[in-house]
Amino acid sequence: MKIGIIAHLKHPIKTPFAGGLEVFTHQITTLLVEQGHEVLLFASSKSDETLPVHAILSDDDYDEDSGFRIKRKDLPSEYIAEHHAYFKLMNSIDDFGFDVIFNNSLHYIPITMANTIKTPMLTVLHTPPFYELGLAIQAERKHPVINYVTVSEQSAINWKHLIESCPVIPNGIMIDDWTSSLHPNEECYAVWFGRIHPDKGLHFAIEACKKAGIKLKVAGGIADRDYHRHKILPLVDENVEFLGLLNQKELNKLICGARVCVITPCWQEPFGLVVAEAMACGTPIAGFKMGALPELIDEFSGILVDFKDSTALAEAINKSQLLDRKKVAAAAQQYDIKKMTARYEQLLEQVANKQMAMTAS
Repeated sequence: MKIGIIAHLKHPIKTPFAGGLEVFTHQITTLLVEQGHEVLLFASSKSDETLPVHAILSDDDYDEDSGFRIKRKDLPSEYIAEHHAYFKLMNSIDDFGFDVIFNNSLHYIPITMANTIKTPMLTVLHTPPFYELGLAIQAERKHPVINYVTVSEQSAINWKHLIESCPVIPNGIMIDDWTSSLHPNEECYAVWFGRIHPDKGLHFAIEACKKAGIKLKVAGGIADRDYHRHKILPLVDENVEFLGLLNQKELNKLICGARVCVITPCWQEPFGLVVAEAMACGTPIAGFKMGALPELIDEFSGILVDFKDSTALAEAINKSQLLDRKKVAAAAQQYDIKKMTARYEQLLEQVANKQMAMTAS
């Protein structure tokens, strides 16, 4: 198939990844190309040059350290820049001759313009509902050319008021890229990794690790400076170590060495690649019962507690260290990205064929 993939434009699609959506987009693009499909990725300009990228937004002023575009750091100009980039793309996308469009943008424009193009489109709902995307889906829900899929049963439930029946394809990771360890490092520490943002709840992890009496190592970029400055820095002491953004090999080593991985979502986490990545390292999980986490984590791979209960989380941090790391690593096999890619290939082909049948009739 000839597939056009629309990425979101907040960050370039390259390592070190700013978040899970960048990981997903990079890996699904790579694997679809390896499967012999003709793929074009519409993304921002500093995305990985080894990918078949067609740039639709400049990263000339993108600051690698902060993750912001300096000249468009205020919301209105960033908003308008993305709007125009997607609008221009959708106006010309039929000219590329794609069999199907694979929309991972989280933007309203591809959805609101889907009924103006001839090429069928599959949109992945990577997040819970939010205002702009929800309005777009509500406005266009009756158009048969629009197709949706999401990443967990919980996410499908969250979208049910707008999309009555939404297929689910769980996210996956490059299992072969991750090595597991049956024994953590002699240094006793917990690990937390991801975007430093209120949605990810790092402050709860710090509080719980203090109560559990264990050092916390943190890997990830600062996605919300105010949150970092006002909520995180006041909690930092000698038992909290910040490592910044790490590449995959560095992250693998860090997680393997940890006694436990702490995962503290403060929103309806639609999936959580950090769960699969921690499992692949054989590292038990302690976290909150939020979003899709109860779907992903069983009694063999981690312990989940009620949201915001840092005392219960501290207990889970200590108890989860007793879990069998071999069983934790085995649980990750169900999230092999090759299985995920095969399911997306099948669904993309169905969407393309459905459109051909509609056109023929």
